[in-house]
Amino acid sequence: MPRSVVHSPDAPAAIGPYSHAAAPSGHHALYLSGQTPIDPATGLLIDGDVGVQTRQVFANLEAVLQSAGGSLADVVKINVYLTSMTDFVAMNEAYAQVLQEPFPARTTVAVAGLPLGARVEIEVVASI
Repeated sequence: MPRSVVHSPDAPAAIGPYSHAAAPSGHHALYLSGQTPIDPATGLLIDGDVGVQTRQVFANLEAVLQSAGGSLADVVKINVYLTSMTDFVAMNEAYAQVLQEPFPARTTVAVAGLPLGARVEIEVVASI
């Protein structure tokens, strides 16, 4: 079954061979590639703590979702990748400022590293 892809001009350009998002034809699920805290205007990682970086990641995800006709309210599953679990509380605080109840299902894991030295990367699945 072929897939359709989404590219947002308001999100950072892909830094590898992937699409901003993809959906299987005939389905309502939209799988977004992980976003890091890159400023779409400069293509550079933003400065700031993990809270600032988390808010930028969600702005990037929102841009992709809007290009597909959706919003963060359509997200059903989130995977969060942190380079340190000491950032968990600060990420959670920023997360709770961006998303509203009822919250999507979520997994959070620590990883050895992320592209460009980011402290957080987030990927989502939305129902659009």
